[in-house]
Amino acid sequence: MKIIIAGAGEVGFHLAKLLSFESLDITLIDTDKERLNYAESHLDIKTLRGNAGSLQLIKEANVTTSDLFIAVTSEESTNIMICSLAKQLGCKRTIARISTIEYIKEDCCIDFQKLGVDELISPEALAATEIQQLLDQSAFSNTYEFDEGELTLIGTTLGPNVPFVGRSVKEAADFFPDLHFMPIALQRKGTQYSIIPRGDTVFEVDDSVFFITLKEGVEEIYKLAGKTKTPIKDVLILGGGKIGLSTARELSEKKFNVTLVEQNKQRAYDLVEELPNIMVIHGDGRSAELLEEENIESMDAFISVTENSETNIMSCLMAKSKDVKRTIALVENMDYFQLSQSIGIDTLINKKLLTANTIFRYIRRGDVLDMTTLNNLNVEILEFQVHESSKVNGLKIRDIDFPRTATIGGVIKSGKGMIVLGDYKIEAGDRVVVCCLPRSIKRIESLFL
Repeated sequence: MKIIIAGAGEVGFHLAKLLSFESLDITLIDTDKERLNYAESHLDIKTLRGNAGSLQLIKEANVTTSDLFIAVTSEESTNIMICSLAKQLGCKRTIARISTIEYIKEDCCIDFQKLGVDELISPEALAATEIQQLLDQSAFSNTYEFDEGELTLIGTTLGPNVPFVGRSVKEAADFFPDLHFMPIALQRKGTQYSIIPRGDTVFEVDDSVFFITLKEGVEEIYKLAGKTKTPIKDVLILGGGKIGLSTARELSEKKFNVTLVEQNKQRAYDLVEELPNIMVIHGDGRSAELLEEENIESMDAFISVTENSETNIMSCLMAKSKDVKRTIALVENMDYFQLSQSIGIDTLINKKLLTANTIFRYIRRGDVLDMTTLNNLNVEILEFQVHESSKVNGLKIRDIDFPRTATIGGVIKSGKGMIVLGDYKIEAGDRVVVCCLPRSIKRIESLFL
């Protein structure tokens, strides 16, 4: 598969890095010589220096025979324009990074596919959506919804009082036969190894476990995991950039009480006009005195999304010391993900990772409808569409030659989520959610071709 990436900034470089691990033919285009030199010396990719809007340059990159063109420069108008050029020159699929979130709203009247842009992606909108989902399931460290919640991914840490600690997956299933969720991945405390649970896998105290659940299973996990579903109502957001603005607007529309703190005075004034129903405060959110003045101890959630990762981490730690129930920090350094639980922050989010997750489904074989990865775990969760020609069509799960490093978490059939076991027969039209380690992905993809 041949992929061209226009823009070697943080998102572009991260995408090139992840895609290069897939042994794909990657070409990275940018005007910055230093960025390209760094990418070329660290990754197994080709680089081209110049303006990606140049017809000559993208022809030199062989855009006419490319499978995917990804435009992630800092200018959305440039991204849309060069995707249009790439499409007209023969590229099979194009993806443009944008910052104007209204372009991806359901009521947007512009058909960007007619312009040659197959997909629009906004890292800021993805981050805002992620934050909203995390607040909806406030007791859990990770959440992700498939098909508007027909199946939901939930991650939590097992305490000593969880009733299935010390039991194997099979024993837990026999002991709780009417539950509506399935464990799909776990990580032992103090290790970096991701485990796909099998029937003989034993749950241990402090395991980080991820479940696929139905809507009614969410309450069951709350109860069994000893979590308390505390409603989130009062939210303080630090940082009035694109993510802060989008998050504040969406939470306000859902009737959250939102306070937004912005350090730049002019930006704060602009936010007052854009967010008439939200309390906007001009000040330095790193100041303990300011946070105390704004009654941070009475807040249900604290979200720090400034442009500085260290500021976000430190301010969340300050909020946690004031007994704020839920803290979420935006970080750019992927290495920080290893620290989130140990230092006390509930959840870290990363725009690059969210963007890469969204784009990755276009380079997977088989009809991948959705996919995500898990913080700290080296696994992927993919939602496949089953067709008549798929190898799994007509087979019971127990009869599929599935690797031990992969598992089926659930099925969406005719728009309805289902937790399925070995006797379930997969049929064309089903949407199957699979969790697997990276080494199993090609084998899993082949089953859904």
